[in-house]
Amino acid sequence: MKILFLGDIVGNSGCLAVKNNLQNIKKEKNIDFVIVNGENAAKEGVGITENITNELFSSGVDVITTGNHVWDQKETYDFIAKENRLLRPLNLLNDAPGKGFHIYNSTKGFKIGVLNLMGNIFMKKCKDVFEVAKKFLDENKLKDSYDFLIVDFHGEITSEKMAMGHYFDGNATLFVGTHTHVPTNDGRVLEKGTAYLTDAGMCGDYNSVIGMNTQNSLNKFLKNNSLKHFPAEGKASLSGVIVEAKQDNGLANKVDSFIFGGDLKNIN
Repeated sequence: MKILFLGDIVGNSGCLAVKNNLQNIKKEKNIDFVIVNGENAAKEGVGITENITNELFSSGVDVITTGNHVWDQKETYDFIAKENRLLRPLNLLNDAPGKGFHIYNSTKGFKIGVLNLMGNIFMKKCKDVFEVAKKFLDENKLKDSYDFLIVDFHGEITSEKMAMGHYFDGNATLFVGTHTHVPTNDGRVLEKGTAYLTDAGMCGDYNSVIGMNTQNSLNKFLKNNSLKHFPAEGKASLSGVIVEAKQDNGLANKVDSFIFGGDLKNIN
C-alpha cells in the first residue's frame, strides 16, 4: 500500500500544480491513496472553497485535511458538514461542523483512517491536543478500527510535533506535520513502526515567503501594511511524503520525502 501526503496547498499556484500533475504522479509512483492539506488553497491563500474542494477531488485527491485557516472562507462552515472527505482538526473548540476523523475505503478494499489534529503552542485556541489524542487512541486501534491510519498534525513548533509523533508510534501508519510550509529532512520510520516527518512543506511557489508574495511579506515585516497579503503566483513545487505500508500490521515499511517541480529540489 502506497500513500501520498502533500503539504499545505497555497493559492492558485499550488492548486494548479496539483490539478495538472497529480494523476501522472499517481501512475508513475503507483500511489493507492492521496491526502492533501488544503487549508490555504483559496485564491487569497487562506481557507478553502467548495469549488476548489471538488476540483481537488476530481484531480485524484482522496481526502483533504485543514488547520487554523479552515473557517477563513465562510462558505466552508456550511458545506463541510456534508462532505466527509474534507476534515477539520478534531480538537477544535465547541461543536464545530464537520469531522476531525473519518474512515475511508480504498480502491483495494482497505479501510484508511485519517485523523486531523491541531497543535496548542502558538496556534489558535483549541482543546488540549494530547488529551484528545489519548482519548482517540483509547477508542481506536490499528488493524481493528482501520487497516491504516494517517495523522496530519497541524502545528507550529517542532518539539510538539515530535512528541506527538512518538506518542502515536506503533499506532499509526504515518504521522506528518503541516502548517510551517517548510519541508523538513527528517523522514524516518520510528522504533515501533510509524513513519514520521516533522513537516511536509507546501504545494506552492517557493520563490516567496511561505507561499505569499515576497515584497508584500517584506512590507509587512517593515510595518508597511498598506497592501493586502496575497499568494505568490509563480510555478509551484509539490512537497510531501510517500509511505509504503505493510498490509499485515498497517505499519510503515518505507518513507520518502517527495518534491516535484518548481524551485524546490530533493536533496540527494
